[in-house]
Amino acid sequence: MLNIILFGPPGAGKGTQSEKLIAKYKLLHLSTGDLLRSEIAANTPLGIEAKKFMDEGKLVPDEVVIGMIENKLEAHHDAAGFIFDGFPRTVAQAKALDELLAKHGHPITAMVAMEVPHVELVKRLVNRGLTSGRSDDTEEVINKRIDEYESKTRPVAKHYETQQKFSPINGIGEVEEVFDRIIEIINNAPIISL
Repeated sequence: MLNIILFGPPGAGKGTQSEKLIAKYKLLHLSTGDLLRSEIAANTPLGIEAKKFMDEGKLVPDEVVIGMIENKLEAHHDAAGFIFDGFPRTVAQAKALDELLAKHGHPITAMVAMEVPHVELVKRLVNRGLTSGRSDDTEEVINKRIDEYESKTRPVAKHYETQQKFSPINGIGEVEEVFDRIIEIINNAPIISL
């Protein structure tokens, strides 16, 4: 099973690259953002709670996110693999994910970190907000989300670096150029089963 974490700040291009990786490797996309947005669209109690956090640029509590991930993994135990987009966002989530995947015998294969400068991230997200209608794509909230990423999420890279699974790439360039950088890492990563 190929389990890839696509890592990077909001606006790095994880969603775009995820779609291409899913098509190439037949992976299932596991985006906590998409899961949460579908709950918000359905106006469920979880969605209402999650929206409060997201609108303030804050992270949704771990127990909510981990529960959703576990349900998704168990519903698709025969998948070729998963691409984790925007998750894990904290070291605690990374440890919980590692435990969950160990229980299923399929650890993380690689973490690919898309590196993009702050100014470029803000520009991309403000532009997206002009057409997306997302309430969290305002400059004030974007800066909070990037700050939250730097303080709480970036340490996750160190967690996977100690496991020799962390690979940073330049996230600037044409979509295909960035995709080729990601493919090179995945094609050279060892597939491990527990």
